[in-house]
Amino acid sequence: MAIFKGSAVAIITPFTPDGIDFKAFEALIERQITGKSDAIVVCGTTGEASTMTAEEKLAAISFAVKLAAKRVPIIAGTGSNNTATVIRESKAAEGAGADALLIVTPYYNKTSQAGLIAHYNAIANAVNIPIIIYNVPGRTGLNLLPETMKKLLAHKNIVGIKEASANIEQIVQLAAIAPECDIYSGNDDHVLPLLSLGGCGVISTIANVIPKDMHDLCEAYFSGNIKEAAKLQFKVLPIWKAAFSEVNPIPIKTMCAMLGLCSDLLRLPLCPPSEVNRALMEKALKDYGLM
Repeated sequence: MAIFKGSAVAIITPFTPDGIDFKAFEALIERQITGKSDAIVVCGTTGEASTMTAEEKLAAISFAVKLAAKRVPIIAGTGSNNTATVIRESKAAEGAGADALLIVTPYYNKTSQAGLIAHYNAIANAVNIPIIIYNVPGRTGLNLLPETMKKLLAHKNIVGIKEASANIEQIVQLAAIAPECDIYSGNDDHVLPLLSLGGCGVISTIANVIPKDMHDLCEAYFSGNIKEAAKLQFKVLPIWKAAFSEVNPIPIKTMCAMLGLCSDLLRLPLCPPSEVNRALMEKALKDYGLM
């Protein structure tokens, strides 16, 4: 059984100059649950996990687990390019009560396909909760191939993949050779195509501002209303374009701040967006009826 079906939000992490803004984080989580997000990913790329300490990440995961109280699954992002670090942080997340893990492929040092198999099997052997692999070659410089994923699925704890390669041919091949794989779109503009291949849903950036529409897109498809699903996929495109006008999560955190949900404070090396793109974001939110 899939960890979730539908739309999971890759939730932003609100900051103060001194650390995590837990008051804003609580409101963001509750907004997602009320907005029908089907799961919440904490400490992913959109959550700026790469600039958080191990202690901050564990605190954010623990807070989300306790607040959600099993109303939705909490999926912890524990990826790193150091296998030992991933194992340590994954075990900590499991101990904190996370329902599953989202683990990006190693970046910078990268590895071979054989190295990926060894990396993920070592992690999967160290925990007892499900793992979703995150394939995002544009950020990591490394592409996990369908044949590699097929081999990894032999491990009982490796159940799915967040596919953000934007390579539809590759995703079709994966769906063909590994029908047992839970495939989630890592691109908000490709949700409907992936669902049509038997995908389970999306791990979404733009659900930070439009959780219900992302949930409804998936729900419409699963209920057989393909026309409505397509209508929603087209509807969300302006928000997606604004949210990726600069590197994620700069725009989506800025948009959340525009809606009064949190501060727009980003951690270096991320910095505020240009005025041109800020205007684009504001227009997208106004045109969507959110402002």
